[in-house]
Amino acid sequence: MIYDGHAYCFPDQRGDGGFADRAEFQRNLQVGMAGHFQSAWRVRDRAPADSSGLYDASKGLTFDALKDADFRAAGHGRFEWTVDGEDYAKQVMPPSIADMAYPAESLVAEMDYAGVDRALLHRTPYLGIGNDFIADCVKAFPERIQGLAHVEEWLVAPEPDASIAKLERAIGEQGLSGVQFLTNYLRLYGQTDKWDGPAFRPFWDAVSGMDIPVFFTPSGWVGSQQGADAKLRSYLSDLKTLSRWMERYPHVKVVLTHGFNWRLFLDGGTLSVPGEVFDAAPVESPNFSVQLLFGIALGGEFDYPMVEMRPTLEKLGRLIGAGRLMWGTDMPMVMRYYTYRQNLEVIRGCRDIFNADEMDRILGGNMERLMGLEKGSAK
Repeated sequence: MIYDGHAYCFPDQRGDGGFADRAEFQRNLQVGMAGHFQSAWRVRDRAPADSSGLYDASKGLTFDALKDADFRAAGHGRFEWTVDGEDYAKQVMPPSIADMAYPAESLVAEMDYAGVDRALLHRTPYLGIGNDFIADCVKAFPERIQGLAHVEEWLVAPEPDASIAKLERAIGEQGLSGVQFLTNYLRLYGQTDKWDGPAFRPFWDAVSGMDIPVFFTPSGWVGSQQGADAKLRSYLSDLKTLSRWMERYPHVKVVLTHGFNWRLFLDGGTLSVPGEVFDAAPVESPNFSVQLLFGIALGGEFDYPMVEMRPTLEKLGRLIGAGRLMWGTDMPMVMRYYTYRQNLEVIRGCRDIFNADEMDRILGGNMERLMGLEKGSAK
């Protein structure tokens, strides 16, 4: 089985994104696009530009820093804003996303063409919250799609009972298969408590009893205009928190989404992950797995077939092992760089690093087992 462990479907980005207040979705979308690493340009002449029209960088990447710039989802995967009568744009989705939505039918059509059997839908608030939309995608294609639940991270500590109830409904009634937790949204909403601390314990205790995988997304987000060293320290802090969390809940299966924060470790034309990253992460835990999403992070830096990532992949094989590495793509966003098939072939082309059995595990077997699909496996 070929199982894409990291894909997306999302509603029209010109709507409310599942938020009760459309303005709340708009500010989540604007802060997400302001901080995105994709380059911006001036629409009139495609002259290079930046994101300064979207937010005041001196205040950090926060809601308070956002500027009134008529920010909008413009169509064809593009987001636009206006400053002093000039329109600016940033292309975060591929131009094929004409109506700024990506329904399950579109994903499955791409899966069919690329030869992908299953995909797991991930979550992020700037693509929409709420579990109904994802549950409907799963119901439409139950043999092809599974989905992760999302509970607003910023509500877990102040509203633990409601957060637990939302997750229980998503798993027990809506047919979702795990939960994703994005650590940067706590900081974005002004919460400074560690997410493994006492205020989060009721929620995590409930999660640990559900027998579902948890997909963590640590970001290295620092909330202010700081350099690479500050981002690395913040990222290492998140990884250490994850290690403490796994010490408390050692039986819970955990997946590090996207893999390690690859863009933090670019040095010119090379990718080199320092040892302190592996020291901070819970790599020794048999229940800790890492996704391989090189294309979405580095596709704009390295041409296909991205041979520059191979030394890092070899290192992951040695330190973590093929039994805990999982291929994913970030479809459809990754198509701004590589096709779906190319994302698959980047990993398939590393048969000199992994033998046939190991490759089968990475490309689907590990996800199949994690998600309870392997014959004879227990969910």
